[in-house]
Amino acid sequence: MTAFELYASMICYLAGGVLSAGAGFWIARFGDPKRPDRATSIAACFITATWCALAASLGAFEPETRLAETARNLAFIAMIFRQFSADGRDESLKPIRPVIISLALVQMFQPILLFINARIGFVPEIAALTFEVSAVLNMLVAIGALVLLHNLYAGAGAASRHILRWSGIAMAAIFAYDLNLYTVAYLTGAYPDALVLVRGAFSGAAAGLIALGGSTAGAGLQFRPSRAVTFQTLSLLVISSYLLIMVLVTRSLTLLGGDFARAGQVVFLVMGILIAAIWIPSKRIRGWLRVTATKHLFQHRYDYREEWLRFTQTIGRGASGGPSFHERAVKAVADITDSPAGLLLVANEDSHLELMARWNWPTIEVPAVAGSAALSNWFERHGHILDLDEVREGIEHHGELEHVPEWLAEAEDIWALVPLTHFDRLVGAIVLARPRIQRSLDWEDFDLLRVVGQQLASYLSEQAGQQALMDASRFDEFNRRMAFVMHDIKNLASQMSLLSANAQKHADKPEFRADMLVTLRNSSEKLSALLARLGRYGTNPSHELVELELGSFAKRLSERFKGVHPVTIEKAGKVRVMADGESLEQSLIHLVQNAIDASEEGSPVHISVTRQGLNGQIDIIDAGQGMSPDFVRSGLFKPFISSKQGGFGIGAFEAREMIKAMGGRIVVESREEVGTRFSIILPVSDTHKIASSFQTDRAQPDKVA
Repeated sequence: MTAFELYASMICYLAGGVLSAGAGFWIARFGDPKRPDRATSIAACFITATWCALAASLGAFEPETRLAETARNLAFIAMIFRQFSADGRDESLKPIRPVIISLALVQMFQPILLFINARIGFVPEIAALTFEVSAVLNMLVAIGALVLLHNLYAGAGAASRHILRWSGIAMAAIFAYDLNLYTVAYLTGAYPDALVLVRGAFSGAAAGLIALGGSTAGAGLQFRPSRAVTFQTLSLLVISSYLLIMVLVTRSLTLLGGDFARAGQVVFLVMGILIAAIWIPSKRIRGWLRVTATKHLFQHRYDYREEWLRFTQTIGRGASGGPSFHERAVKAVADITDSPAGLLLVANEDSHLELMARWNWPTIEVPAVAGSAALSNWFERHGHILDLDEVREGIEHHGELEHVPEWLAEAEDIWALVPLTHFDRLVGAIVLARPRIQRSLDWEDFDLLRVVGQQLASYLSEQAGQQALMDASRFDEFNRRMAFVMHDIKNLASQMSLLSANAQKHADKPEFRADMLVTLRNSSEKLSALLARLGRYGTNPSHELVELELGSFAKRLSERFKGVHPVTIEKAGKVRVMADGESLEQSLIHLVQNAIDASEEGSPVHISVTRQGLNGQIDIIDAGQGMSPDFVRSGLFKPFISSKQGGFGIGAFEAREMIKAMGGRIVVESREEVGTRFSIILPVSDTHKIASSFQTDRAQPDKVA
């Protein structure tokens, strides 16, 4: 520099020192005492003033001045950190703390370079190397600080940005100036005189902006750091660190010279290529690192407070004429992942998953057995949420592929299957449709959906418990009513018996007496039989199982309803089963009568008898109104719930209980406006005899020879 330039530089640095010191006094005297960055702002202003004073008196690049510049940069980094932590939550510091620590560590290399330069700086190669490394380190600090400032301002709430405006502009200006200064110095090998000359005045003006922003009211700052910007920050620091290591290693090897230097450079290049070759193609490594970094460094995608409030409001909102509880349950889970539709599958008594409710998904076809008992057991063991995209790609974590039903894997719109477990028991599962914006499930989705699924399972279990209590209460009422009926019928039977006895004594005409006796005797027998039948209601049948032929039963049913409604026999195979004739006949009459009631006049009811493996099956098919999946699941076999006007709702329930008592089961398939199929399945007589003999053999003690 010329004498004039040196004089002008000294004036600029003195002016910068005065402005910086004045800014520090201004913040200490008039600044907002509630601002979280007040102490660091005052420290940064006074350290900047000290640096300017040393630059004016000693020179801009003397060791003392360089140390003061390092302290100034550390003060500004601390100021940025305090602004990030101003909301008082540890969560907002997670993505920032590693970056702050990295910048501070990079800045602390400057004193080491000054020490090396002071000791062996007389060697031209060492002096050039320390100059370039110092410039690179200052560039890295400037770049990192600028990215942090961008993240700070972009992630701040709209009401908080005016608090950050002036101090953010000031620090951005200082680090942008340094970035240009050291970039030019690195490229040209010397510090640019023009930028060095006015640097002090520029720093003083920036300190004035910090003082202007320090008087802005407001203490609490609410930040919403951008995940994308934070990822960019981390990536930038990784790339910058790699460049720094590359510069240091190559420069060090160059100083060594000779064959060792060239061999070291080749080894360094080969290692870099191998690391890149392993890192880039491996989806597993990159996916694991991404999930780990996201979970431990970055803020959450979801606002958990808002999601939980919305979930509870959706579940608790009940209104007449609105969606049912089960539909609201599906919507509450689907809203979390922005899924446009969903299904609720509920586990039945056999642990099979059946369709319970739909939400915005009327087109998807769901089979009668939507999920096997093996799938339910797998969910109870692992509690894993099924990502159907992974299932379609053949990826499995706990051997789930063999249990996933085909209809789930084939439907491309199905995105996830969320189990609902309560005390390690599967209550049901939520099927979620794919969101409109294509994305993959990540750890945060799994964590939130798992917790929500457990909460929803408790709601469903509570609702089922309340329904069971209501059913038990109505059963008690029904039993009390039956007790009164039995008492009245018993009195009537006694009266009729007495009348019969009196008639035998006082009737004059023999013919009348005979007819009256026959009539009364028949009535008495019928009432007694009714009493016996009512007395057995709700208990296990007392009759033993006998061998019966289902085809004959089907023909008798057809004849019984011949004058009432057309009942046709489609198939009448000779299938012999073990059953109680009275209970089986009563069950079939219930089901055929229900089919007739659901059919239009003249529309036939079809009966088919077939053998299915080790079981005999009799199907009762109608083309009536059909039933909804919700009613089949929750209403058909529930007592006191009937789809018929004035119906008591006990017939289907009684039929199922009697069939179950005989070791059989009833399967129902129904579709609204199409019709219904009731299938009664009973073990064939041969199978029953083999099973009985096996149980008898096991019950007998071993004989000793």
